[in-house]
Amino acid sequence: MVQTRDVGQLWAAQPTYIISQVVYCLAGLVTLFHAFRKGGRWPYFWLGTVLHGLFTDNFWHFVLPEYDNFWHSQTPIILLGARLPLHIIFLYPAFIYHAAYAVSKLRLPRYAEPFAVGLVTVLVDIPYDIVAVKFVHWTWHDTDPNIYDRHYWVPWNSYYFHATFAASFFFFFHQSRRWFAPKIEQWTSATKSVEWKSLIISSLLGMPGGVLMFVPLYHPLHDVFKIHSEVTFFLLFAIFGAIVINGILSEREKTKEKLTAIDYVLLLQLAVHYAIYWLFVVFFDPEKERSLGLHEPVGPCNEVASLVTPFGQTLYKRKYFCPDDYDEGYFDFSCVGGRKPQNGATWYVICGTPFENRAEYITVISTIIIVAAGVFYGLYFKTLRQEPTQSKKIKTK
Repeated sequence: MVQTRDVGQLWAAQPTYIISQVVYCLAGLVTLFHAFRKGGRWPYFWLGTVLHGLFTDNFWHFVLPEYDNFWHSQTPIILLGARLPLHIIFLYPAFIYHAAYAVSKLRLPRYAEPFAVGLVTVLVDIPYDIVAVKFVHWTWHDTDPNIYDRHYWVPWNSYYFHATFAASFFFFFHQSRRWFAPKIEQWTSATKSVEWKSLIISSLLGMPGGVLMFVPLYHPLHDVFKIHSEVTFFLLFAIFGAIVINGILSEREKTKEKLTAIDYVLLLQLAVHYAIYWLFVVFFDPEKERSLGLHEPVGPCNEVASLVTPFGQTLYKRKYFCPDDYDEGYFDFSCVGGRKPQNGATWYVICGTPFENRAEYITVISTIIIVAAGVFYGLYFKTLRQEPTQSKKIKTK
């Protein structure tokens, strides 16, 4: 269940991956400490994001292996048959907790808040998704139709996934508590039994709720009408955005809660998150990174596996990785002299590839950071209600 690897060897092979892991473990601890300092429902929410992430990330390759479509590089501590790196446990609170706490400053109407959390979660995720895959921190299935359409080697459905699953988890976390304790304020804790019921419900229903949001948009448009996943994501983005904008423009009370020292620590951790991916694309070389470990099983190139869509269509993908015919340009086998893994291999070396245009990656990540800086600055510093100042009366004769 739990395996360990030599840190020195892993650092020599993938220094950016070790740095990323440390940052996520620290993010988990910072968000946990923040949750306990804030009190109320925040500690339950933090734990809920962890349980939601564990269920979401591991359900597919254990329960529905035909939907198994990504493989992490190895880490100093890795669990569940080398499928779950330790830092991934903290990734979901690093994403969703940050998003939820920042959005809570807006005091949005109930109907808009889950969608805002979904969008901000994507904003936190996107530099990680773009940069980490380029540095072979994990690999994607080559021919899975659900992740075939890419953006800098990131499936467009990865962004769709983070938006919908975060929104779904947030919705069930609060909605389920309203079933049991409807009169208590949103972030005020009820009894322990009520909070644990709510936590378990949201942890279990967050993933199915996210899956259901693929049904009305993505599956008919992509599977039936063959529309690119980029279009379906931006359609989702437009719907989420329209709902959030309406919520922002509605009459609502501004927050009275001033920022505390622990809030600034949380913001500092978020800044580090964005900074490391900018530093990776500026100063590190992906072609120097190599990943030895569990990867997509290698097998005959002509064997296929089937996937059944919610509308009854049958889609196909290769059952095995075909090292002689694949289109995952972020890795190759150059660092091992071009030696490709043989049929039956699951444990082998892959090698990072050079940037086709480093300046483009720098520009993209810089743009994301500018947007994130503006969004989080607004959420943290422009949402506080300003107390009216009393003007001095000028005496007149």
